[in-house]
Amino acid sequence: MIIAGESVPIDRSVFVDLLANSVVNGRAPYIHALETSKIQYSELLTLARKAEVPHPLFFAPPSVIKAQLRTKTTKLLQGVAPDTFTVNTRTTVKLRDVELIVKDLLRKQEFARKHDSSLVKNKIVGLLKKPRPSVQEDAEALTNALGLDRDAIRQARKKETALELIIERLAANQVLVSRSVRGFMPQLIEVHFSGMTVRDSKVPYIFLTGGDHDDFQEPAGRQIFTLVLMAVLVARGIFAPVSYDANSTASDAGREYDIVGEILMPSGELTGLTLAALDDVKSAADLFKVTPSALAVRAMRLGRLTPLTATGYLRELEEEFRARNKTKPTRQPKPVNAIKKYSGRELTIRMLRAVDERRLPTREFCRVVCLNRIGPSDLGELKAALR
Repeated sequence: MIIAGESVPIDRSVFVDLLANSVVNGRAPYIHALETSKIQYSELLTLARKAEVPHPLFFAPPSVIKAQLRTKTTKLLQGVAPDTFTVNTRTTVKLRDVELIVKDLLRKQEFARKHDSSLVKNKIVGLLKKPRPSVQEDAEALTNALGLDRDAIRQARKKETALELIIERLAANQVLVSRSVRGFMPQLIEVHFSGMTVRDSKVPYIFLTGGDHDDFQEPAGRQIFTLVLMAVLVARGIFAPVSYDANSTASDAGREYDIVGEILMPSGELTGLTLAALDDVKSAADLFKVTPSALAVRAMRLGRLTPLTATGYLRELEEEFRARNKTKPTRQPKPVNAIKKYSGRELTIRMLRAVDERRLPTREFCRVVCLNRIGPSDLGELKAALR
């Protein structure tokens, strides 16, 4: 390492151990340092800050570093397993791809437990740990426990509204939902995956990624299916990154996938629908507030469509999607709206209540819940955004 033109030795194994599995392992200063065995102190500080590594650790003995890394990994794996939960896809997510987000959500969970005495043991976690005799019974058990009103979802004017209704029911049962907001998270997501579930006995988190999955599906409908899938995983006691191929017609999608299908598109109701043309599939998808692709796959799995017909519909939908005019990138949201979306409305409201009751210092709230993107003087605007 170079400080003011002078060389200061750093153990190479320490440098690699601290940064190789972090978000900076692909950055030019890190790669250049490995190639030349040199790095400017200012660059080291930048890498350390981005990786959330206290820079004094670079001067510690290798044995100390290995112990620190074991502690960090143990903490992360308490919340998220290293293996990706996949449905009909080979996409996997490495822990370093989401490490800073996992750490942030764990920090928020700890914050909630500390400052909200009203929290109780979560009744959704593990609800479906032991499978019932049928998928239908599992679906009903979770729907009833969440107080999920299927009619209210279907009567929603837009799929975005239906998504919010599901988030509200999860929040009412202490299942927090965080949605990705580019530029307002502690880490830039550079892999395509659906989201993840983060363990907690009181306030489990669901992290939902954005709508760009390279699978030709409109975002709101896909997010509804993804959100319910991750609610099922929380109920099954599965906490991991989640990735699934929404267009796959494979026959071995798994019980979790079928539970979601039964919640959103019950077999008894789907049986009575006519699906003779793609427009019929689209109309049914609008009714159930899912994507036409999800409806086609569900109908195929129930024997309402042949694999050949379902595949043909999926191909047509893909062609239609490709032919659409590309939407312009949306503007960056106001900081208060981004905080509401990423930290989640429920956590933000609970912690604001703790601030108002003087159980939580305002600056601590701004640091943990808002990631210092707004200050104490902006809390009035944040409260207005939450109404």
